[in-house]
Amino acid sequence: MPTQIALVDDHRLFRSGIASLIDQFTGYNILFEAANGLELIEQIKASQKPDIILLDINMPEMDGFTTTQWLKKNNPEIKIIILSMFEDADKVLKMVRLGVHGYLLKDSEPYEFELALKAVANNELYYPSFVTDHLIKNLNQKEHIKLNNREIEFLRLAGTELTYKEIADQMCISARTVDGYRDQLFEKLQIKSRVGLVLYAIKNNLIQL
Repeated sequence: MPTQIALVDDHRLFRSGIASLIDQFTGYNILFEAANGLELIEQIKASQKPDIILLDINMPEMDGFTTTQWLKKNNPEIKIIILSMFEDADKVLKMVRLGVHGYLLKDSEPYEFELALKAVANNELYYPSFVTDHLIKNLNQKEHIKLNNREIEFLRLAGTELTYKEIADQMCISARTVDGYRDQLFEKLQIKSRVGLVLYAIKNNLIQL
């Protein structure tokens, strides 16, 4: 079955262009289009549930921020790739904290759209260099936060290819305890994704590249 895509943007011509581009990629199908978050919610409630949503930030009636919050609460299994015209640091960081899976500029090259779709469809994140640059700068501005030895151990393991279950086995603790460490660090560091934890660990020399 092809990966089902929803396009959510208030510019009809832009949506049409992206739909035509995705039609050229193998393994994807445009399930529906919507002009804002409210239209998206109506479609989802009508049992039109996509695997991935390409979501604009600036839209009338219900913008990308509010839409992402609704999706995370009501349909957390749906993956979100943000489409934006700007590299605005505040918007980037806010969306990353909300837990989006990818971020693309609207003028990205076609191959970048395909790379992002492939990565997110495979349960990976797609953050271009400008996103990681903003994340690193944001971490530079944080005061040093005291972590205990087990939190540091978890951070180091989070920087590997181990799954959370494998991290639990490595630390000789339950999967639930690992979830607790992860959530605790999310709270302490004001981070909402594994990539954010890894970037923090790299910045603070907890992981050697």
